[in-house]
Amino acid sequence: MTDEDDPVDEISQLEARIEALAEIAERCRKIIVVSRAAIAGGAALLLVTVLGLFGSSGTAALGSIAVVLGGIVSLGSNVSTLRQTTDAMRAAEALRSELIGRIDLRVVGDSI
Repeated sequence: MTDEDDPVDEISQLEARIEALAEIAERCRKIIVVSRAAIAGGAALLLVTVLGLFGSSGTAALGSIAVVLGGIVSLGSNVSTLRQTTDAMRAAEALRSELIGRIDLRVVGDSI
């Protein structure tokens, strides 16, 4: 194995890591949207229950509070994970750029 193979292999590994991190970030974004919807839905159900529009049910009130709290916890956790993942992606991309800069690239011209 030559010295030139090391940066290329490392770049390939970094690209695979960046792709995996991008998938994690996308999953976090989807969960964040669902968490926000859960918070909004739970708050709306709680409001409807408190106003007595569909009858007053303690179970519905407790359920809506649980949904709101679960949404808040899920939102906070996934926002934090998304930030960490984004930071890791930036670091990996910076390292990849640095490794690409170290490679002695040659311009291939037309030899017609």
